[in-house]
Amino acid sequence: MKIQHSTRLANAITWACTTEVNAPKPGNVNCYSDGHAMTVTHFLNSAQAIAPMLSNPDYRLGNKIYHAVLATQQVAHCNTNLGIILLFAPLCQAVLQHTTQQPITLSSLQAELSQQLKQLTVHDAELTYRAIQMAQAGGLGTVEQQDIHTTPTVTLQQAMSLAKNHDTIARQYHNNYQLIFQTSYPLFVNEINCGQSIEWAIAFAYLKILADVPDSLISRKHGISRAKEVSQEAKKILLKLRENNTLNTIEPEIKNWDNTLKQQGINPGTTADIAATTLLVYALLQSDSQKNKISVSA
Repeated sequence: MKIQHSTRLANAITWACTTEVNAPKPGNVNCYSDGHAMTVTHFLNSAQAIAPMLSNPDYRLGNKIYHAVLATQQVAHCNTNLGIILLFAPLCQAVLQHTTQQPITLSSLQAELSQQLKQLTVHDAELTYRAIQMAQAGGLGTVEQQDIHTTPTVTLQQAMSLAKNHDTIARQYHNNYQLIFQTSYPLFVNEINCGQSIEWAIAFAYLKILADVPDSLISRKHGISRAKEVSQEAKKILLKLRENNTLNTIEPEIKNWDNTLKQQGINPGTTADIAATTLLVYALLQSDSQKNKISVSA
């Protein structure tokens, strides 16, 4: 059933963010431990702060992003969720613009998302640039075209397309969230259908993505070689799964790698943003009865 009210969308946003931070994703703030000078509470507070901003039907996409980042800064005083905001905002816009009487489906969500991305403006880019500057995202550096420290002169989708080869989040704006719709979401749903819990299912999808796609945040902060090394380490973790075994059966290895990554200051943050967005898509596509079971609690 389509989401008719922004309240339902806000609940889906909060649930996705809360579930993501509570999932056992190695290297991130998670159910095992805090890390990277951030705590679980920072993320839970941030989830509550961004939900009303991203679900506001009166905000254009650029306003959603700017006000969500501002709200995060006010409650967390650090960059807990910039990538999540950047990925959630177009999906939220797509849902709020879904005005037909037909329920939201995976294909209709993809189609509406594509339309929303094409309709992005230069003003959306200006507000997004201001939001990114406010968040003080690490390791951005400078680029020759449409640098984040300047005023953009192209639409937000065009700006993202310029960054698609070195930033996984930007690439989603270019290819209509291909990594999520074609890879992460199917992996996650398959694990759910096999009886895995939501938290372990999203952790599995997270590891598979991390194994195949070097993390953008690691690459920016530590170099592409280190990002590729982490991807190889993720592959080794997955190889420890014997046939028909689920990820939770190797929890000691997961915890050990989680500690190692945090001790080294390595945070696969972009991969975690993809995981959170996968959870949001899942929440948006549930039936009424399933949605009513989504509880948002710390």
